[in-house]
Amino acid sequence: MDIGIIGVGNILMQDEGIGPKVTEFLKTKYFFDPQIEIIDGGTLGLDLLPYIEKFKKIILIDVVDFHKEPGYIKVLRGEEIPPYLKTKLSVHHVGVQDLLEVARFMEVMPEELVLVGIQPETIDLGLDLSETVAGKIHELVNEVLKILNSWGIKCVLQSRQK
Repeated sequence: MDIGIIGVGNILMQDEGIGPKVTEFLKTKYFFDPQIEIIDGGTLGLDLLPYIEKFKKIILIDVVDFHKEPGYIKVLRGEEIPPYLKTKLSVHHVGVQDLLEVARFMEVMPEELVLVGIQPETIDLGLDLSETVAGKIHELVNEVLKILNSWGIKCVLQSRQK
């Protein structure tokens, strides 16, 4: 598998958990051809380096402080990504920024790296996403599917019948 999707974030801090929630949605609702790997990266930070080394193309899904309204979604590619992560939004962002810097230093960056980011409404303690961010899950998924389609990956919605 040359393509990985990594959802990062802390599911105990409301909107911070959007990355893992989107990856879970993708795992349960879609088939991909050819197969790709979907990873709940949680708050692993530098422990994700083996995945960065493994894949040629990676999509990261995360909350980002774009200084926009809650629910704002933006897709960032390659060199656009680090400047947005310099503003610490939560504990794991330092890990993501460090992860990308270490991967660059070790010259193991993927050929393509894309971040699908969303502006959070709240990152307080709690298991539920805010209503605003929860209402954007399908839009985030569609952004990921568009990227995969551009890479030649067929995305097929699973049948509800077993």
